[in-house]
Parts: sequence; structure tokens; C-alpha cells
Amino acid sequence: MIKAIAKLIKVLNSESEPGQISLAVGFSMVAGFLPFFSPATIVIFLIVFLLRVNMTAFFLGTALFSGAAYLLDTLFHPVGLAILSIGALQEIWTSMYNMTIWRLQKFNNSIVMGGFAVSLLFFMPLVLLLNLAIRRYRDTILAWIRKTKLAQMVKASKIYGIYTTLSGGEV
Repeated sequence: MIKAIAKLIKVLNSESEPGQISLAVGFSMVAGFLPFFSPATIVIFLIVFLLRVNMTAFFLGTALFSGAAYLLDTLFHPVGLAILSIGALQEIWTSMYNMTIWRLQKFNNSIVMGGFAVSLLFFMPLVLLLNLAIRRYRDTILAWIRKTKLAQMVKASKIYGIYTTLSGGEV
């Protein structure tokens, strides 16, 4: 747990663009709310590997959202059931279920469908809000921390100099 928090702080303080971090978290939400070994999750992983997003944020977010998905199953079920019960879409759901690729996806399961719908619904708001939050964090809190005497003393130490040389950059 402490290592995950340290990695998160390192990502937030890194030179990565806020958009790369927030997009990684957005994709991790979609991947985390879906079953891990499904065609849609594989597509998400391929997209993430092709785009320039922060991989640490993606993997931390996927772990976080996978755990949250179990807690949110009670929300996903009614949403998925409502989507799967739409009369006009019954023929589409039936034809999709009759194709192997869609059966592997398990969209006929109300929890899977609900998780997918909720993740698509909240994808853009999450990305935009996180992007704004990361920019504000860097402009205010991180700037304030770097100006404190403790941070300046740590940066002036020989150990910090050796660390930055070995790690390849400033923390």
C-alpha cells in the first residue's frame, strides 16, 4: 500500500503531462470495470500501449478500479439490467450473443453491461476533472512544497544529488 502511494506521488510530481496521467486513469477505469480476460479489456490495453499515456498511472488505476468494481456491483446490476431490458435492443442483444466474440465479452451479464456503461459515461468527466486537478496540484501544492525549507534542505543534500543522478531526474 505504501509503495502504491509512493508511486502515485511520483507520477503526480513527474514530468508527465497531466493529460497523459488523466487519460491513463480514464482508460484504467474502463479496464477495471470490465472482466480482466475479455476482448474489450484486451482492446483497452492495446490502445493504452499505442497511445502515450503514463503506464504507472494506468496499472495503479486498473488495480484500484478493479477493487472498486466489486463494491459497485450493486450499482452496475440495475444499470446493466435496464440497458439489457430495452425492448428495441432485444434483437441486437440476441444477435450479439449468437456471435462468439460477444459471448466471450459477457455483455449479456447485467453487471458487466452496467460496468461498461458506467465507465463509458464517466470516462470524459473523469479525464477532464483529473486533468484540472493535476494542473492545480502542481501549480499550488507542489509549488508550495518545493519552496519549504525542508524540501530545500533535502535538495541541497549529497544523498539527494546521488539519488537524482542515479534515477535520471528530479523527483
